[in-house]
Amino acid sequence: MSMPRTAITTTDAPAPAHTFSQGVRKGPVLQVSGQGPVDPVTNEYLYPGDVKAQTLRTLENVDAILRAGGATFDDVVMLRVYLTTRDDFAAMNEAYGEFVTQRCASGVLPARTTVMTGLPREEMLVEIDALAVLD
Repeated sequence: MSMPRTAITTTDAPAPAHTFSQGVRKGPVLQVSGQGPVDPVTNEYLYPGDVKAQTLRTLENVDAILRAGGATFDDVVMLRVYLTTRDDFAAMNEAYGEFVTQRCASGVLPARTTVMTGLPREEMLVEIDALAVLD
């Protein structure tokens, strides 16, 4: 029996700017699309030049989509972080660590990959996506 694919949407995270879903769930697997430091109400990019603040806003957007799909950070098995420069790694990592450890009640942190790359918008210093598996 095939499991249906379901688009996950929430007004607590920014609407996608392109042709993709905020998240997709199929069976116990939930993939959150890459999120950036965007205010979900105004769709404005926030905190220019401040990767720590951008990281926290980005993770809040990821969290909103996880919750809309019935997941929490304890269900996240993988986070992928994309940075525009290696120079921002320490500040991103500090903000990331504070946010994720507060939301992983189990004490088991998700796996993570960090990649330095160009991002779709000049004001974006960070983008993060998540893969969750629900029981």
